[in-house]
Amino acid sequence: MARHVVVGKGPLGATTAQLLAEQGHDVLVLSRSGGRSSDQVEHRTMDAADDAALAAATAGATAVYNAVNPAYTRWATDWPPVAAALLAAAERSGAVLVTMGNLYGYGRPAGPLTPRSPLAATDTKGRVRARMWADALAAHQAGRVRVTEARAAASHLMRQLPALRAGRRAWVIGDPDAPRSWSYLPDVAATLVALGTDERAWGRAWHVPSSPPRSQREALGDLARAMGRTPGPVAGIPWPVLRAAGVAVPFARELVDVRHQWDAPFLLD
Repeated sequence: MARHVVVGKGPLGATTAQLLAEQGHDVLVLSRSGGRSSDQVEHRTMDAADDAALAAATAGATAVYNAVNPAYTRWATDWPPVAAALLAAAERSGAVLVTMGNLYGYGRPAGPLTPRSPLAATDTKGRVRARMWADALAAHQAGRVRVTEARAAASHLMRQLPALRAGRRAWVIGDPDAPRSWSYLPDVAATLVALGTDERAWGRAWHVPSSPPRSQREALGDLARAMGRTPGPVAGIPWPVLRAAGVAVPFARELVDVRHQWDAPFLLD
């Protein structure tokens, strides 16, 4: 029975841990808040940026999964120490490091994105993610560690569920009719598990198999119908409004910084 360590216990970390346990693996979940251990999954409280504690917890592991999710406005400060600690822990333990990535590192796409598209982001968050992968891949190529990364399309649709239930107008980021790729959480977890248990996956990044493109308007209509509701109106928040809000609301400022993900087609190949 192999030892698998999942760092982060949000929706993705929890789903990945459960899937690994169902496959018969010995699973440890590390998180800031800890959790209640069961016969299938052990939980421990830990700061993912604590190099020494992380190295001790991952000793003897077969795979370490980076499912950490720093606050959206703190990527530049919180990601580098966590990424460095995880890479060092994997190197020391001999475990493969499986990182949950996203599409930020690509920057503004010129067409559908493939796992080999250049990481050409110019915004802060995109550069942070690109640097994380560059550092991990360099360590892999130097023979110090084995790494792989899964990349999925992010979604803010869940924020709209209250509006859908109430039949109110849904306000979305960017162009409501621009086609987008969407990744389904269980598919993301299944991809991470596949990458951590198959040596053919190591040394490169992979895209999570995702559904055909749907615009935000279409996707919200799908959700409304699934809830037994009639699809309501959908409108995009004007960028000048988000810019003005960004003066006082850091989250809004961060969204403006990556508007290229929302005002044009953003597609996974």
